[in-house]
Amino acid sequence: MTEQRGASMRSVAVNGVELAVDTAGRGSTVVLVHGFPHTGLVWTDVRDRLREDHRVVVPDLRGFGSSTRTAEGLDAGTLSRDLEELIETLDAAPVVVVAIDAGVPPAFLLGMRRPDLVARLVLIESTLGPLPGAEAFGANGPPWWFGFHQVPGLAERVLRGHEEEYVAWFLDQGTRGRGVRPDLRAAMAQAFAHPDALRCALGVYRALPESGRQIARAAAGARLSVPTTAVGAAPVGRALEEQLRGVADHLDGHLIEDCGHIVPLDRPGELVGLIRSAGR
Repeated sequence: MTEQRGASMRSVAVNGVELAVDTAGRGSTVVLVHGFPHTGLVWTDVRDRLREDHRVVVPDLRGFGSSTRTAEGLDAGTLSRDLEELIETLDAAPVVVVAIDAGVPPAFLLGMRRPDLVARLVLIESTLGPLPGAEAFGANGPPWWFGFHQVPGLAERVLRGHEEEYVAWFLDQGTRGRGVRPDLRAAMAQAFAHPDALRCALGVYRALPESGRQIARAAAGARLSVPTTAVGAAPVGRALEEQLRGVADHLDGHLIEDCGHIVPLDRPGELVGLIRSAGR
């Protein structure tokens, strides 16, 4: 049976905000970083498997879930600093950082800036701004919701009162229609129904131009020395792997067939196997 978050949650002060952090298990530390529209709950099934032999740390990013409700500082650089201070505060380094979707750029920048804190990166289903390699994936432009989310004030007004249905649509799409079990689906959707929750989380899209500049500057000035595993599914595929080839010193890539974008929900067992094998 899945252990629900609650008793294992704590609040950790980092970089001017309070992060809600779920911790479980013992052993070497794995930090799981969510994307949009997620909270740390997206990692529930992965956490429950990894906690058998790892200390698993699952934060809600700033602006998301039970962490400080803010729309400021959701650029990749600031989120990366949040993760840096979290790892240092927990005295957990070096850690394996596993990140998906909007969590990937902050994890990448963390590995670039502070390789001493990161034993390995496992980066899942995302792209890294302007880095070359994702041209085929982006040939027809970004997904429709990128533009919708980036217009200040628009999405939160249009979706007011329908946030749960909107998040549920992403969960269905991200599992190729296979869906998410009802308790987890309800908890993730309800997290965005709280007042101002969606507006704050959308800050990650509104910060994309700045995040792209941060990624470009980092890649222009250094290489990624941290061993890195790129994991693709649908729709990103191997685009992230191709972007990383130009900057990473130690890279391996995996494509999970017949798997939706939200890999920790659609193929948690296979993802855990990759995380474990990557750390050997």
